[in-house]
Amino acid sequence: MAAGSTRLSKQTRREQLLDTAMTIVRAQGADGLTLVTLADAAGVSRPVVYDHFGTRSGLLLALYRRLDERHRAASAQALREAAPSVGEIARVMSTAYFACATDMPEWNAVSAALKGTPEMEEIQHEMLDGYRDWMAAALLPHSNLTLEALRLRCTGALGAAEAIAGELNRGQATAAEAVTALTDLIVGSV
Repeated sequence: MAAGSTRLSKQTRREQLLDTAMTIVRAQGADGLTLVTLADAAGVSRPVVYDHFGTRSGLLLALYRRLDERHRAASAQALREAAPSVGEIARVMSTAYFACATDMPEWNAVSAALKGTPEMEEIQHEMLDGYRDWMAAALLPHSNLTLEALRLRCTGALGAAEAIAGELNRGQATAAEAVTALTDLIVGSV
């Protein structure tokens, strides 16, 4: 163990390493994050980091999952606090979707670093399915559609959200315009 490190439980150490990894990505981008730079920044030996993540891809995937968990928790909380109308639910969903770009800049950096890896493709499908199901469950009480039809429309709305996010990232739309456009699409599809 490196000098100055403290013995932590495995889960506590993993959280500390992910916190440190997030700090590195914020400061240097995903290119600055390696298992070696993480070990050095966290003040632990390299085998500790390798034991937790195995590879750089493993580290990036763990960081991506953590960001997704935080995003989902914040989205679920916002939805619980929303007025029970389709317009308000759609607005909360839209705001939550675009919050990734504004509130979690690390999301794009980590996502870009993982592009093209088979693990990332699998995780993105898993996350898309989860987000689609979350949307459909929240919208179902406000729709005459079957759950299957609503899920398909939510998939379409998420495809549109991705395209709108591209416009937002290129400076072709403001966050408010993006939220309004996606909200209108969701309401119109219900």
